[in-house]
Amino acid sequence: MPEEKISLKIDGKIYECDADATILEACNQASIDIPTLCYLKEINQEAACSICLVEVKGAKTLLRSCVTPARKDMEIFTNTQRVRNARKLNLELLLAGHPKDCLVCDRNQTCELRKLAFDMGIRQVRFPKTAKIELPLDTTSVSLTRDPNKCILCGRCVSVCSAIQSVKAIDFSGRGKSSKVTTFFDSGLANSVCVNCGQCLLVCPTGAITEKDATAQVWRALTDPKKFVVVEVAPAVRAAIGEEFGMPAGTLVTAKLAQALRKLGFDKVFDTQFSADLTIMEEGHELIDRIKNKGKLPLITSCSPGWIKFAEHFFPDILANISSCKSPQQMFGAVAKTYYAKKYDIDPRNMVVVSIMPCTAKKFEALRPEMKSAFNYWKDELNLKEAEAFYDVDFVLTTREASRLIKEAGINFVNLKGEDFDEPLGISTGAAVIFGSTGGVMEAALRTAYEVLTGRPLEKLDFFGLRGLDGIKAAEVDIDGLKLKVAVASSLSKARVLLEEVKQGNSPYAFIEIMTCPGGCIGGAGQPIPTNNEVRLKRMEAIYLEDKNKPIRKSHENPAVQALYKEFLGQPLGEKSHHLLHTHYKKKEGVF
Repeated sequence: MPEEKISLKIDGKIYECDADATILEACNQASIDIPTLCYLKEINQEAACSICLVEVKGAKTLLRSCVTPARKDMEIFTNTQRVRNARKLNLELLLAGHPKDCLVCDRNQTCELRKLAFDMGIRQVRFPKTAKIELPLDTTSVSLTRDPNKCILCGRCVSVCSAIQSVKAIDFSGRGKSSKVTTFFDSGLANSVCVNCGQCLLVCPTGAITEKDATAQVWRALTDPKKFVVVEVAPAVRAAIGEEFGMPAGTLVTAKLAQALRKLGFDKVFDTQFSADLTIMEEGHELIDRIKNKGKLPLITSCSPGWIKFAEHFFPDILANISSCKSPQQMFGAVAKTYYAKKYDIDPRNMVVVSIMPCTAKKFEALRPEMKSAFNYWKDELNLKEAEAFYDVDFVLTTREASRLIKEAGINFVNLKGEDFDEPLGISTGAAVIFGSTGGVMEAALRTAYEVLTGRPLEKLDFFGLRGLDGIKAAEVDIDGLKLKVAVASSLSKARVLLEEVKQGNSPYAFIEIMTCPGGCIGGAGQPIPTNNEVRLKRMEAIYLEDKNKPIRKSHENPAVQALYKEFLGQPLGEKSHHLLHTHYKKKEGVF
């Protein structure tokens, strides 16, 4: 049935809108923009900022359009002098209490508060700085930094953490001047149930939440002649980083990115998609092994570190269901510092692995104590001491941080002709590309699992039912009569639905993919801002386009991965793979 419509008058003209719309939504449907700061559609409608005020005929006061229902025959005015003055006044009051360090703020190009002030014609703040207690920065997290002095109490981060991720690591505390967003007992993000996903960062309208910047450390490594510095690039980065250079959302810049990183001075420019193919080899065989030998099912993917920490905090009883495979980022680091270092006679102690990821949680993952496989591999041969212990991945940069390196180096990214990744750790398939989108890991694994189980080529490689932005997707795959039920979840609140079924023992699925962020890695917190559903869909299209155009689209057909097994690993799930590429997780009590 078509949705019921009502008619109303906005700024002197008659429009139709949905019967259940708010005034803000009615104006949007009429292509009239109302400024907002705290509003997030279907997530945060607290009416805290009072920027979206409108005048309604017959009303005694100005109304907040984000929470006021539209009514039939209502007469609304969005651009009167009274409305403009009130909006400006409320915005100036916010600016009076805000730090004035815009020139050096990480968000100076994407700050909604700054842009709104400019768009609304505010050229000076009439009010003196409010007597506000200076609050300390929260730097406890290895992924995120919180500056409560830049917080405007809009509530977006609180709503996203609660409604989208169901984590509830942060909330409001205090009253009046003492109001703030904080963690339980002000203990800091690292000492809370925060999973480092950074979705709070993506929706913050100011610089109150930012990623921990590692660009200075990477520059030091690049300029150290003793270091052999390699870089790996995640699938979702190539579909998004162009936005940082003014290119349209979803522009595929794979070759430009490889050339830009080479110009920065990296000794080798590799692709995380190589280790995504490797992950499918290990995880696909793990799924087959569990099915054949009646192992713990459903098998749940393990490549999203925010989800892993979420499970350690909230679902420790189902940790045995999680794949023992490390993520592609971590598999890459382990292989680079063992197989590649050995093959090309590089001292692993002098090798620096830099990872470029769409994700803030990857910074946390790289520093987990389980991620020192290369050190354990070499310690006897090189007589290494614990004091020399090194991680498989040294530094993690977000997509935004990588773009800052490129800009700082004066590289004209848009005009680059493009180059290939270095071999062998830069060779990948279409299956690896789609890791960047929700449903992609599942689809890639099924392409390989089907052919390994049946010994026959899979005729149709595209599993369209697993694609798209729906929070939960399910399908049934027929593999030679074996009916395999699978499910995909993106965002932790949606994952919680599937995990409750697993916990209660009534899950109908054999295989579940979980991605921490809405839309998967293309919507990660390290991606360019803004990241919304429109942008996510465009990035997703780019991911599937690269898959479609790849000459090889199945992970087990990657010749470099085949060579890795032949020369070094032996076989999937073998002893060497077990030590380098797999791990186990346990109930989380603190930060590590």
